[in-house]
Formats: sequence, C-alpha cells, structure tokens
Amino acid sequence: MVFHYASAEEQFAYSFGASDALGFPQRCALEGPDYVALPKGARALDLGCAVGRSSFELARACQHVIGVDYSQAFIDAANYLKQKGRHTAERHDEGSTTTRINVSIDPTIDRSRVQFEQGDAQHLRSDLGKFDLVLACNLICRLSEPTLLLNRLSDLIKPGGQLFITTPFTWLEAYTQRSNWLGDGAEDSFSGLRKSLEPYFRLAKSWDMPFIIREHARKYQYSVAQASRWIYVN
Repeated sequence: MVFHYASAEEQFAYSFGASDALGFPQRCALEGPDYVALPKGARALDLGCAVGRSSFELARACQHVIGVDYSQAFIDAANYLKQKGRHTAERHDEGSTTTRINVSIDPTIDRSRVQFEQGDAQHLRSDLGKFDLVLACNLICRLSEPTLLLNRLSDLIKPGGQLFITTPFTWLEAYTQRSNWLGDGAEDSFSGLRKSLEPYFRLAKSWDMPFIIREHARKYQYSVAQASRWIYVN
C-alpha cells in the first residue's frame, strides 16, 4: 500500500537520491501507454495489479479497466479503495516502530470505471474479452511459467492494441524454475521476451524505468525495470 499510494515524502524523506524511482505504479500507467493512439472509450486490463494504483490511473483515460491479481488480500484492499476512496497503511520506520498513514484516490478519477478480481495471470478466465491496452508490470519474473501468459496475450488484445510490460528480470527459482526463465536461462531475458511475443507483436519502444521499495526509513531497494511497449499486429 505504501509503494502504491504513499506520497513521495512519506516514502523517501531525504533530499538526495532516488527521487526518480518514486511513484512507479502511476508512472507505469501514465508513461507506458501511447494514449494518443488509444481509441475513445478504450478498454484496459491491468495484470498483477496488486492494490490497484495503476488500474485507477488508467481510468483517467480508459472507459473500462479490469485489474487482476493472484492475491485476494490485494484485491480486497483495491476494492475497499474503490468503494471508499481512501485507506490506511502501516509504514515500517525502524525496528518495531511503524507509522499509520492515510492514502486516498484522486477524486478526479472515476472509480466506477475500475473492476477488480482475483485471478491467475497464467490461467485467466476465458470470457475476459479483448482489450485496447494490457499492462503487465513487474509480473512475468514472478510467474512459474511466464510463457503461459505471453502466449495468451494475442487472444486478449485487439488488432492495433497495446501491450506494456515492465520487469527487472529478477529470476528466482522460488518463483520460476530455471528451465522456464526467458532467454536461454536468462542469458538474455529481453531477447527471450521478444521471441515469445513476435511475430504477433511489434516492439514500438523500450526504455529503463527505475523503482524503489521502502523496507524501513534507512533501507530501500533500488531496481531498474526494463520497460517495453508493443503493438499487436496480427
């Protein structure tokens, strides 16, 4: 909840370093898609939505957004935010010390445009329909068989529709056995991602997106996700 909704000052109180990595969930939604190319009344799918920040941000431009996450607890929190527009979060500060902070959804966002549901990105329900935009942010290297999702994407996106993926390619056998790592055992993961998506998708743009995760007031994880936008061409 802190990663998704806390203000920059609540997450990182220092005047030096790391500011470029804050606000990652909203940056994924606002910087990842090419909104000029999306049709009016666009339909979007946010896979691995967690507690929903990217899903709500997508609703600024998309008429209907579905957020899907494997964690029922995350989906419950996202639905509470949808209903109430606000929530509380416990921020770890030091040792056993925590601070309760209040988070909220921008009141200019139409929360009724967003729907949340629990689901497995590798085995999505068959009647989701097709979308103008699909987000999968920091998801694929936490799936046991990422190709199950990658192979399904062409069925989920309309011709000319967009796919936006971010991943730090942090392969861990606790989540994904080595034989399922993309790019021949992660020798070149992006090449493996590209091989899985082509020829159905054309790479439109790729770039680096830093993100920071707070552990406590004096310890943070700084990572760099590989971001890529794809167009469904077949």
